[in-house]
Formats: sequence, C-alpha cells, structure tokens
Amino acid sequence: MSEYDEKIKTLDRKLEFSPVVNQHPKRLTKEQISFYNEQGYLSPFAIFEPNAVERNRKDFDSILQKFLDAGKSSYAIDRYHDRIQAIYDIAKTPAILNIVEDLVGPNFVCWATHYFCKFPGDDKGVSWHQDCTYWPLTPTKTITVWLAIDDADKGNGCMEVVPGSHLHGGIIHKDSDTSEKNVLTQTIADMSRYGKPVATELKAGEISIHSDLTIHGSLPNRSNRRRCGLTLRYCPTDVRAFWEWNNYSIMCRGNDATGHWASLPRPSTDFTP
Repeated sequence: MSEYDEKIKTLDRKLEFSPVVNQHPKRLTKEQISFYNEQGYLSPFAIFEPNAVERNRKDFDSILQKFLDAGKSSYAIDRYHDRIQAIYDIAKTPAILNIVEDLVGPNFVCWATHYFCKFPGDDKGVSWHQDCTYWPLTPTKTITVWLAIDDADKGNGCMEVVPGSHLHGGIIHKDSDTSEKNVLTQTIADMSRYGKPVATELKAGEISIHSDLTIHGSLPNRSNRRRCGLTLRYCPTDVRAFWEWNNYSIMCRGNDATGHWASLPRPSTDFTP
C-alpha cells in the first residue's frame, strides 16, 4: 500500500452517509431525493445542448493535446479547475449547481475536478471503489457529478454503480494488483456482498450523480470510440478537509461563514503543462 493510502487511514474521519433532508427542492422531485437517499446515485440529467456539447468536447481536445505534448497521460488532468477556464466554467454551470444545491444545501464548493479519458482500445479500467477512500475529508458528504464529454455506454466502458452500497459506510479496500490495470490504486475485495452493479449510460452533455460512499467502477474501453467524462466534486461548507485540500476550492453557491474553504476566482489565463 502506498504511503498516501496508509496515511489517510490514520485520519479521524466520519465515514457514514448523511441522508438528504429537503422538503422544498428547486430542481429535483421529492421522489428523486428519496431515490438518492436509498440508492446512492441519480442518472441521467440532460444539461448541455448540442452546441455546448461540441464546445465542451473541443475545449477538452485542446486541453488534452497540451498534456499529451508534455508527455502526460490522458488521466493526468486532475484538479485544474482553478487554472483552466473551461473546467472552471463547467463547474459553475447553473443547471448543474441547481441539482447539487438540492442535495447538499445552499452553501457549497467545488473542490476538485478530474477528466477520465479512455482512448479506443484502452486496457485500463477503474476498479470497484468508494471515492471517500482516497479523500482526506470529513464527514462524507461530497457528491460527484459525472459529465459525459463523449457518449458513454457499456461498449466503451461507462461507469457502473452499485445501488444501496453507500449505506454500508466505509468499506475495506485492498491494494490493486497489476493484473487489474487499475487507473487508481485500490479495489474492494469482496464485491459479492454488495449487490449487482448498474450501468450509468450517458449521452454527451448528460450527467450522473453519486455519493462519495457509493461503490462504482468501470471496465476498459474495448471499442473504437473514445470515452471521456469530467468528474466534478462538490461538498457543503460544513465538511472539513485535512492537508490543505480546502485551499483549491471555488465557491459555487452561498457562503462559508467559517472561512475554511477557499473561494478562488476564475483563472485569468489557462495553464500550460
């Protein structure tokens, strides 16, 4: 196990699902909120119109090429929302924030983003895991919005979630072995205990949402089509971050009375690796 994975286990974190209580949602229905509380995810929601879908794809293509030219992988575009305008702008999309607000409350930040791009024939997958395993945050109230930059389906390795798995709290993970070809570093050992996964197939411009406790993963892309998605991580301002992970957030709605979370401005220029 890596030094980081060992270190995070020593933190005093509350790994327990906090049900959403919202009697007056603005965008979601009460039935959708109940489904999220019971199943740990929601999908799909159409966010972007065709012109915006094409713009998101062109922006990503441009960002990706810069990283590839610098010798970095397609998975390296991690937490650049404070340095790349296109990512910042997507994270602040009102149609996304309206849904997030119904789930996390009126005061929240986006503290991380990550493109997951699988090229055609990519033999890497994302092994079964919970997001909170990797994050030095407490309590576990972060939700992930997964935005499809390209169409994502079973054929090209879309994300799959395990309904209801968020209610198990923190689950023991083991080190991934090399045969898994895991994009990440850990995997859940005994998946048979937690139920059958469901594929979250999305058209470009649609999103899915899942709790940081929901088990999810994805298979390799064995198709001749690219599969790219942008993950956006949002949490209410009562969450606390260790190791200064709170220093790179952008305020999305409301305010943070404690001043724990940063409120970084839109970048004036784009980062070049």
